[in-house]
Amino acid sequence: MRNIQIDSARLWASLMEMAQIGATEKGGVCRLTLTDLDKQSRDLFTRWCEEAGCTVTVDEMGNMFARRPGKAADAPPVMAGSHLDSQPTGGKFDGAYGVLAGLEVIRTLNEHDVQTQAPVEVAVWTNEEGSRFSPAMMGSGVFTGTFDADTIRATVDHDGLTFGDELQRIGYAGEAHAGEHPVAAYFEAHIEQGPILEAEESTIGVVTGGQGIRWYDIECTGQEAHAGPTPMLRRRDAFVAAAQLVQDVNAIGHRFAPLACATVGTGEVFPNSRNVIPGRVVLTVDLRHPDDDILDEMETALRDNCEVLAQSSGVQVDFSRLWALPPQPFDPQCVAAVREGAQLAGYSHRDIVSGAGHDAVFMAKVTPTGMIFIPCEGGISHNEIENASQEDCAAGCNVLLHAIMQTAGATA
Repeated sequence: MRNIQIDSARLWASLMEMAQIGATEKGGVCRLTLTDLDKQSRDLFTRWCEEAGCTVTVDEMGNMFARRPGKAADAPPVMAGSHLDSQPTGGKFDGAYGVLAGLEVIRTLNEHDVQTQAPVEVAVWTNEEGSRFSPAMMGSGVFTGTFDADTIRATVDHDGLTFGDELQRIGYAGEAHAGEHPVAAYFEAHIEQGPILEAEESTIGVVTGGQGIRWYDIECTGQEAHAGPTPMLRRRDAFVAAAQLVQDVNAIGHRFAPLACATVGTGEVFPNSRNVIPGRVVLTVDLRHPDDDILDEMETALRDNCEVLAQSSGVQVDFSRLWALPPQPFDPQCVAAVREGAQLAGYSHRDIVSGAGHDAVFMAKVTPTGMIFIPCEGGISHNEIENASQEDCAAGCNVLLHAIMQTAGATA
């Protein structure tokens, strides 16, 4: 197999041009799923792929697939991909890097007249972030049978708009049934979104699997009362109870360190008035660990904390699990292909477990899957200051190129 390299400048230029869609003043992007800006990014991706000789198809969830033919036209494709939607204050690289690295692989194969036995595809998955519509990873979730298509189409955002209607509005509701074609293997390149690679001065993270994730909604209900006349000892302050619960969740993360993560991400206070004792607070909790048994222990600790808090505070605490994603190991051969690519190119590398959810975690349920991490500055992501170097972006893309060429059966 030939040792060819991607065009670093071309990849970087594509990343920077895509980042202009939804660009924010602080240098990030706001490109929420199924908005007009999401449509613009999809339209640009489609144009680039067609210019590279690919055929672009769209399924019922808006998932996009750009195919470069292989010698065996009917063979299942080797796929690379990620997402183009962002957080409200997101960065240039989260998701978009994986999509455009896949496109750069196809451009490089074309440039060097490399044929592959299997077709090569680049996927754009709909609503990976789960910011506008919840839960996350809807497109890949329906594709892999994790979510029901009708349920996802009926999901409503904060403005009462449904996923299905918005998908139709931007013109990306395809007719193909999600997941109807098999995939030979799937690779996803991504920024690490954590500090490990940068701290250890490693260029490539060879991702061996994904952490388990569980999301919870917790509602604390006390009693609203006037902030002046109500004595402290007679209060049932839902905000005070919620504040204790935030501390409890943080303690759970420390208790199951070093691999555990426990986060209260949002809090809504009612009635949210300066001189009214809060009567209700709604919190979201995110627990993560690569071991499902430990996640069970973390969930039990959270539930116990809620019960103890209710007894001690006089505030009603309602606990519910919204979503669960079990830990997912990646395919040994795909992991080996990533590791071999890093070794052949001479990049420093280490094995790593993904702390974030990715479409690759769902894809691993239905096809052999691997992931490639590159460093991001300060380990910061989901933030407008998110940054990665051109050199590291090129390195990860070169490793992706190797993995795809090896898996798809590349010949000169």
